[in-house]
Amino acid sequence: MNKRIDAAPLRLKPLTAIIGGAFAYSIALAAHAQTVAPTVEVVGTSPVPGLDQPKSEIPSNVQSISKRALRDTGAAGLPELLGSQLQSVNVNEIQGNPYQADVNYRGFTASPLLGTPQGLSVYQDGVRINEPFGDVVNWDLIPRNAIASIDLIPGSNPLFGLNTLGGALSIRTKDGFSAAGTGIEAYTGSFGRHAVTAEHGGNNGELGWYFTATRFEEDGWRDASPSEVNQYFGKISHRTSTHEFDLNLTHADSDLIGNGLTPLSFYEQRRKSIFTSPDNTRNQMTMLSLNGGYWLDDIHKLSGTAYVRRNNVRTLNGDANDEFDLPGDPEGVLNRTRTRQSGYGFSLQWAEIREDRQLAVGTTFDHSRTKFQQTEQEGDFNADRSVNPTDDEEDPDPKLRGRSQTWSLFATGTWRPYEGTTVSLSGRYNHTSVRTTDQLDSTSSLNSDYTYSKINPAIGATYALTPAVTLYANAQQGNRAPSPIELGCSDPAEPCKLPNAMQADPRLDQVVTRGIEIGMRGTAGPVRWNAAAFGAVNRDDILFVSSNTVGQGYFKNFGKTRRTGVELGLSGDYGSFTWNAGYTWVDATYRSSECIVSAENSEAGNQGCGADNIRVESGDKIPGIAEHSFKLGLNWRAADWLTLGSDVVTHSGVYARGNENNDHDENGKTSGFTVVNLVADADLGAGWSLFARVNNLFDKRYFTAAQIGENPFTGPNNSFDTDTNNWEDETFYAPGAPRAGWIGVRYRFGG
Repeated sequence: MNKRIDAAPLRLKPLTAIIGGAFAYSIALAAHAQTVAPTVEVVGTSPVPGLDQPKSEIPSNVQSISKRALRDTGAAGLPELLGSQLQSVNVNEIQGNPYQADVNYRGFTASPLLGTPQGLSVYQDGVRINEPFGDVVNWDLIPRNAIASIDLIPGSNPLFGLNTLGGALSIRTKDGFSAAGTGIEAYTGSFGRHAVTAEHGGNNGELGWYFTATRFEEDGWRDASPSEVNQYFGKISHRTSTHEFDLNLTHADSDLIGNGLTPLSFYEQRRKSIFTSPDNTRNQMTMLSLNGGYWLDDIHKLSGTAYVRRNNVRTLNGDANDEFDLPGDPEGVLNRTRTRQSGYGFSLQWAEIREDRQLAVGTTFDHSRTKFQQTEQEGDFNADRSVNPTDDEEDPDPKLRGRSQTWSLFATGTWRPYEGTTVSLSGRYNHTSVRTTDQLDSTSSLNSDYTYSKINPAIGATYALTPAVTLYANAQQGNRAPSPIELGCSDPAEPCKLPNAMQADPRLDQVVTRGIEIGMRGTAGPVRWNAAAFGAVNRDDILFVSSNTVGQGYFKNFGKTRRTGVELGLSGDYGSFTWNAGYTWVDATYRSSECIVSAENSEAGNQGCGADNIRVESGDKIPGIAEHSFKLGLNWRAADWLTLGSDVVTHSGVYARGNENNDHDENGKTSGFTVVNLVADADLGAGWSLFARVNNLFDKRYFTAAQIGENPFTGPNNSFDTDTNNWEDETFYAPGAPRAGWIGVRYRFGG
């Protein structure tokens, strides 16, 4: 019998008490605050570079990552950095690889895994980099060392286009003007992880250049989990008093092993255990983009972006054979996919920028093509549960070609009708066509051509209650059109196994999200604070649900889902210390009743939905979303040459996938956990510095996600059991990494 894992108890005050207390405390602090000249921070209000607005006038809680945190190289992948630095973000380490994690923000997700409901858009220098085949985000393809700034814009902001249901992540890269000089750094440590990065930037006053390259390798902390990532970025810039142009080249080549969830019984025997192998993803991406801005006169500016992008993806997954029935049948199967994605597009924006108002109108166009094929190769399991092929690789069936094309018109305006008051209005019209073609069968049901269109509005306002306190509110709407992978796997009569099958494609409706946010922020002497309440409702959310065939499922529209919550934050300076703290409560629930397949759920067949089915009721929690999150960061300038820091991350437990009804009687939810990390940076002089990082200082054992499944491996050696009656229903977990440390050296000169 498996040991039960209960959610860690975290108590929550009534919502009204939290909001009321936060507002009262904020106003009380402001009443005693001294008048301090504020530092003006600006944020891009649209993905097209060139339209910035003071963060204090934006009607939402925009977050940015500090330059110090961006320098923290020990945090290997972007998900780890985002999870430790930003409020309301929690990370599910689904694959056990630092570059293949799900990033959840206010209940919405950006993930590299097909089948995950995507709800966040990601931009690099104005180019949307969600992949066209499923809106997934490949974190390994973003050049970490080239990042100059990261802004997280909350809500379904229509200006950021498709897939901006819960928020947008806007990444700006370095250039030869802001990052002049030459540097090299290297670090090594736990898990056989080591990396080397070099960069060089400079300018002659008008012409600037910047180049960087990174090589990352590790053995991984789990069995058979080596990975490597190579990233390259270059930029040529030209600046004058009337224009700025940037030509950017990004290239990445990665070979990732992400061995996914492991059964609880395996984990209890061996912390590093994996279920089956291999689970390999190879990405090779090249993107060329051009950003430009030209001042027509003192107040009018033209800005634009153009890009071309190509990404080739190969996956190899060793899985249990879902067609196994009798001894002698192949036990396992190697599922292979080959995906070629190419795209191009442009955006153009005209802006009028005055002291009391801003106005911008623009258009965007994005076109992508995808070629997808899949094969299977049956085999048997080795002693380490890797698949040894015994048959030939099957011919691809089907061989899918997908095309997506979107053009948009947008407009936004911000006015200051009174001193201390701003009003913002914006809107965007999206027109998307999605075409899929089976190249092997002209009569296939995969052949389709669907069109989606939507007008999305937004309104917001800020009001300075006092010089130190600002109130704000907004209401927004965004949408997401189905991608080719979702349309190609949407028939419950023809389920597929992601990412390895496409069958038939009944039409899916586009997802439409309506959201609101009400909050306040301000300063009280050296203390900065924010408090917000937010809510969003998704209509026709696209979910991947299981079918009656083990390991398979299909995409479908699911009535309504809702995310509501509260976000509270404090930060400040005290002598040689800087600190920040944040708490978030997120209530992510289904708001429609639905019958879905979950054969391993203890309530399957008992809720009036038929055999192997469970009933999801309105109010049931969405799996994978932490209801409570708390983060604490502290940095101490111990000496002129030494900085020490720590970040503490606490999350409550999450429901397992397959337990959408929240009624599974055993191990249907993970436990809450707290992880403490340490960082240090020592300036040795003459351009040299030493840095170090320790993750999970107290070696906490914890899980970030889970899924209910069936385990065909039994006995003391966990070998494949040919008697299917002995297969056990079990919860599979995404274990967090154990204690680990890295140390590195950095040398920089010039600039």
